[in-house]
Amino acid sequence: MNQFATPTDERNWAMFCHLSAFAGVIIPLGNVIGPLILWSMKKEDSELVDREGKKSINFQISMTIYLFISGLLVFVGIGILLLIALALLNLIFVVMAIVKTLNGEDYNYPFSINIIK
Repeated sequence: MNQFATPTDERNWAMFCHLSAFAGVIIPLGNVIGPLILWSMKKEDSELVDREGKKSINFQISMTIYLFISGLLVFVGIGILLLIALALLNLIFVVMAIVKTLNGEDYNYPFSINIIK
């Protein structure tokens, strides 16, 4: 049941699922919680929001796992470089997903573990 007035509204909500990952800058685990809340609220209203929300959540869970492992590797010396690289990749990939979603294009995050199907 589509409750969105226009396809633009639908794309905007799908984009917000990706954008909400930046909540992690302010709230611990906000990168997962933000997309999870939006996806939970709107997944029944739109197939696009359902699909994009799952992609965002899966990628952010994957990044959280990678960041945790990199944090452990700080003690070995390589972790700091990995943490910086992962933070930059997260920023770049989320921005790419936002732009592609707004343009109506499909975007699949690289390095994403498919946890929510």
